[in-house]
Amino acid sequence: MKKSLFTLALLLLVGFHSNAQKVEFQEFDLDNGLHVIMHQDNTAPVVITSVMYDVGGKDGDRERTGFAHFFEHLLFEGSENIGRGEFMKIIPANGGTFNANTSQDRTYYYEIFPSNKLELGLWLESERMLHPVIDQVGVDTQNEVVKEEKRQSYDNRPYGGLIKTIGESLFEVHPYKDENIGKMEHLDAATLEEFNAYFKKYYVPNNAVLVVAGDIDYDKTKKLVKEYFSAVKRGPDVVRDFPKETPITETKKVTAYDKNIQVPAIIAAYRLPGQATRDAYVLDMISSYLSDGKSSVLQKKLMDEQKQALAVQAVNIGQVDYNIFALFALPLGDVSLETLLAEMDEEIVKLQNELISERDYEKLLNKFENQFVNSNSSVAGIASSLATYYLLYGDVNIINNQLETYRSITREDIQQAAKKYLSPNQRVEIEYLPKKDEQ
Repeated sequence: MKKSLFTLALLLLVGFHSNAQKVEFQEFDLDNGLHVIMHQDNTAPVVITSVMYDVGGKDGDRERTGFAHFFEHLLFEGSENIGRGEFMKIIPANGGTFNANTSQDRTYYYEIFPSNKLELGLWLESERMLHPVIDQVGVDTQNEVVKEEKRQSYDNRPYGGLIKTIGESLFEVHPYKDENIGKMEHLDAATLEEFNAYFKKYYVPNNAVLVVAGDIDYDKTKKLVKEYFSAVKRGPDVVRDFPKETPITETKKVTAYDKNIQVPAIIAAYRLPGQATRDAYVLDMISSYLSDGKSSVLQKKLMDEQKQALAVQAVNIGQVDYNIFALFALPLGDVSLETLLAEMDEEIVKLQNELISERDYEKLLNKFENQFVNSNSSVAGIASSLATYYLLYGDVNIINNQLETYRSITREDIQQAAKKYLSPNQRVEIEYLPKKDEQ
């Protein structure tokens, strides 16, 4: 009876959370093509203003890589009405915080303010879009900033070149083959005219989504958005026609070296359908099953029971055009990389030949239900999700129905996806080794 009561209480709690997390929002478009999403949450006097631009590392001339990441920094320099360096002073002076980040697919800027500073947040983002100052002083300043970031986060960081190696090994023609941060020689060679042309092409209202979330009034917010953003001129529509990758049908072996490591790594990387596909959701569940948490299959086997690995992980990296699914492990002691790969492959084969247990399946569903609840537990998280689902998935309503997609995935779906995508002849195997002095 106690167990039944506990189960009933748990189901009621889950139902309550799922209902409580339903995100209400309103949408509208300005004449210049800017899509606007508003979400009202008056539980705390906080508001977030954010803009996501449909531009990332994959966009632009391949002899000028890294422009999107560069602009993440450059567009904080100032505008016609904001002095150089003042952008980052105005926000904290008004009780706010801010940040920005860039992926291969998009660039995201946001500010979090007390709700009585809503108008300030909208003005700042409109200034960034309307007339930022892009001059040689700003370009030179941010060039040094980006170079220092590259040194700290990539060149001099253990395993800092891993993502670069995976991208170069897994993609031959698609621009995902290039690092998001770009090549420094490309930034050094770029002219001011090239930077301005890049801005005019990608940082336009019809290539962006504005999200305003938090302690707002819908009518007032809509009026303010029109006031600050209607003057921004529509740009030309961005047309993308990236080359398609040929499917991998034979195992590709790669050896790479890193001067910053002492322990080698083994990576098996697969190129898979993009993040908006149903199969990508299934592979999310597979990666979680394999390595999410101490009780996961690979961690329990390789780290706890057999003590063969210092670390092991399976990840499904979401991207618009192609996802990257990767198995990664660091050996413990004298364990060989070949042994680690064979042990990981053994678990993949089990997935291909057997259905996972009902118990493990329920654990997976519970994990993704918790992730769904947590992702919608803050105004900042909701704003980011609204922008992402609209711009990169083409359906803002995913914020409320994503959990149903995961719930619809069966144990048979998991088995079929493992068979379809995770065979050795469909991957790149990378031995990532310490670099010796003579190399």
